[in-house]
Amino acid sequence: MLQRLAALSCRRPAAAAPLAAAVRCASSGSVDIKAPLNFWAGKRRRGPEKCREDVYEPATGRVLCHLEPCGAVEVDQAVKAAKSAFGHWSKMSGMERARTMIEAAHIIESRREEIAEMEVVNNGKSITEARLDVDSARLCIEYYAGLASTLAGQHVQLPGGSFAYTRREPLGVCAGIGAWNYPFQIAAWKSAPALACGNSMVFKPSPVTPVTAVLLAEIYTQAGAPEGLFNVVQGGQETGGLLCHHPDVAKLSFTGSVPTGQKIMEMASKGVKPVTLELGGKSPLLIFQDSDLENAVRGALMANFLSQGQVCSNGTRVFVQRDILPEFVEEVVKRTQAIEIGDPLLESTRMGALVSRSHLEKVLSFVDQAKKEGATVLCGGEPFVPSDPKLRGGYYMSPCVLGNCTDEMTCVKEEIFGPVMSVLSFETEEEVLQRANDTTMGLAAGVFTRDVRRAHRVVEHLKAGSCFINNYNITPVEVPFGGFKMSGIGRENGQVTIEYYTQLKTVFVEMGDVDSLF
Repeated sequence: MLQRLAALSCRRPAAAAPLAAAVRCASSGSVDIKAPLNFWAGKRRRGPEKCREDVYEPATGRVLCHLEPCGAVEVDQAVKAAKSAFGHWSKMSGMERARTMIEAAHIIESRREEIAEMEVVNNGKSITEARLDVDSARLCIEYYAGLASTLAGQHVQLPGGSFAYTRREPLGVCAGIGAWNYPFQIAAWKSAPALACGNSMVFKPSPVTPVTAVLLAEIYTQAGAPEGLFNVVQGGQETGGLLCHHPDVAKLSFTGSVPTGQKIMEMASKGVKPVTLELGGKSPLLIFQDSDLENAVRGALMANFLSQGQVCSNGTRVFVQRDILPEFVEEVVKRTQAIEIGDPLLESTRMGALVSRSHLEKVLSFVDQAKKEGATVLCGGEPFVPSDPKLRGGYYMSPCVLGNCTDEMTCVKEEIFGPVMSVLSFETEEEVLQRANDTTMGLAAGVFTRDVRRAHRVVEHLKAGSCFINNYNITPVEVPFGGFKMSGIGRENGQVTIEYYTQLKTVFVEMGDVDSLF
């Protein structure tokens, strides 16, 4: 990526990584990525230049690069490239596909730092978290490479020597639409199972974070994938709609908000296309009085402040049993106030910038609304201005803990998608379960307790797709991730995802004469 960035005189903090110097520019206020961000048929491609849009660096507020959204012509070219690649890729053995995917994983591992730094510059999260995201992407590709050669059907013996068998076949061209909170990881989570099953993909990143998905496209090509196997089209709602309606797209996989997911499902219904929807959440975290308090506090912080709180599975409704509420709140506030905010490229930083100016303002407005409705701001919830003058245009806020919250408050009912924790108290297990499930969403939930029987009893009654016992926000690629209710349809990761990227064909084989009624 370095050769594609304008080499200008740049800010470089003493502890920042080398790539930071290439992408942080003090003199001109912007860094231009020379190569276009669209990619199909094995190459970066230009979109309609008349529609160029600015992409901002969250840490500084400066223009990072320019986006050329794809229109109908460009989307059609990308889909055609994917369709052509599918013809070759789908006929390869699972072992052959696995070799290419393993090679891609090796390339990601060798470029880990570069990819992580570009993710930081484009997204605003800390370098520590970005490295873990790159690792998750690599592990996902490795995991599905291992499954590629295991895809198989079933043999069923029928009377008279006849039999039937099933074939698990790829769908064709799959469309992936990603979110801005985990740009590189989501591209891998969607593409890895699709490619392992023999499909090709056209992927549309969020227009807010368009940079790193193109790196993944180049990596697949470098690893030996057929040209057009993984393509990237940039753009917003219009580009996404073109993908959803394209007659040669066989499946849609989307990560994002509930309203957008509903629109995608509606568009998919016109062509009766299968969908995977990983949508929003307003997840409960239940902390019982017998919990290990140290771990409960750690879990609550992990459940609220990863990626500046911009995580769909976050446990933002923290229910604490009344007897331990004062002690819990005191410790959570103390540790929240100690979170290091600032330049996300510094190793010491634990909270970087929110993704955009408009999103920062939206999150801060939720805090203001909470105060109006009677919640107490125990700490944070204000714009944060770093001491480094070159970061003063960035989108920072201090992580916030809200006390005295009730179930009817806006901050408790609506997804904030920022570093805001709402603390509520409860008395009994039965009471808190009813309150925890009183939401239209059901992506995740967590429980902290030393009582093993209670832990499993509570999890059984929680209406959420991913539940955590004595931990939170752990997403190993070996296990499925997805939601109940309005939090989505289908799953990502785990063995079951193979079913969402294949179709089942049943074949009947008659070994005798036809027994006809006519």
